[in-house]
Amino acid sequence: MTDSIALIVAAGRGKRMAGHVDDPAKQYMRLGTMTVLAHSIAAFQSHPRITAVRVVIHADDRDLYDKAIFDLVSGEKSLLEPVIGGATRQDSVRLGLESISGSGFGTVLIHDGARPLVDSTTIDRVLDALKTAHGAIPAMAINDSLKQANNGVITGAHVDREGLYRAQTPQGFAFDKILSAHQTAASVSSTFTDDAGVGAAAGIEVCVVAGTDDNFKITTAEDLARAEHLLAGMRETRHGSGFDVHAFDPDQSGPVRLCGIDVPFDKSLSGHSDADVGLHALTDALLGAIGAEDIGAHFPPSDPRWKDADSSIFLKRASEIVISRGGTIINADITIICEAPKIAPWGAKMSEKVAEIIGIPPERISIKATTTERLGTVGEGQGIAAQAIATIAIQKPKSQP
Repeated sequence: MTDSIALIVAAGRGKRMAGHVDDPAKQYMRLGTMTVLAHSIAAFQSHPRITAVRVVIHADDRDLYDKAIFDLVSGEKSLLEPVIGGATRQDSVRLGLESISGSGFGTVLIHDGARPLVDSTTIDRVLDALKTAHGAIPAMAINDSLKQANNGVITGAHVDREGLYRAQTPQGFAFDKILSAHQTAASVSSTFTDDAGVGAAAGIEVCVVAGTDDNFKITTAEDLARAEHLLAGMRETRHGSGFDVHAFDPDQSGPVRLCGIDVPFDKSLSGHSDADVGLHALTDALLGAIGAEDIGAHFPPSDPRWKDADSSIFLKRASEIVISRGGTIINADITIICEAPKIAPWGAKMSEKVAEIIGIPPERISIKATTTERLGTVGEGQGIAAQAIATIAIQKPKSQP
């Protein structure tokens, strides 16, 4: 099977939506819980047939890019370091291709970072076409009547729309062929509106597969509003809950590990891993939100690999599974239940640690504590429990209205 890489082009400056010079370029504007660019990246990161993703950015946008990908979890899918683009989109694509030359990718899908609603089926159609062709693009047949006009007045004869299409991205190619085509175009200063034009000029036969109306490019404030509306209809909110409890180890002194932080205490918790009840509860909450069994199914205590393991490994993996299924973690709420130690002095550090593990801002993490008023085994000081609730946004199943 040929490895495929997605090259996402996001180096353009474009026109600011509101016309203010301080407004970010359109690819860095918020769309739901993420930026426009982050949605585009996530579409390819979550696709099982894409091996890696590289983004081409403007030289002035590294801070914006870093903030944009903060909403993403890298997971097992490689999000390569971004590469700086050129003066034109064509230059940016060529520089992006040259940056991955020799990396062993057989095919490349070149996508506009401002097309955030590309779906997995469109990506599949392009990849399927590349099994027998050296180039393929998604496109929509033009169904409206076409007119020529000058100064707002129709001029000339009827324009035949037969065989005319609106090209979209991702545009897929055999890697070596499109790289050579771009380098040739640059050497003779040829200018094209898209990569299909570059490829066709170099003799690459580019076939057309079905595109979708939702795979449009964000260019205006109206486009952004339309994308917001569509995204709301395509995604649903889910909640998952988790609970864990561990007894204190009579043979071990402190500290006690809670939510990834070593809290000074004269006791530690007993467990096959590091017995971090906070991270275990949140791991189960994330897995529960997507119906992916529980922590024991993924990290069985009978497996010696997880003996004394840092529980951040479990939580990180759970967050990666959420992302791999097209989900976005919205927030997490963890309640630690114990008589001692005091949790409040460590709450902020715990929130920062959990946020770092799952890749969302600390303000979306809530860590709090309560007691059982000395009732039950936890109330008697025999251990610590934790419960967690996680909220995610995820694409609706296709069968769901």
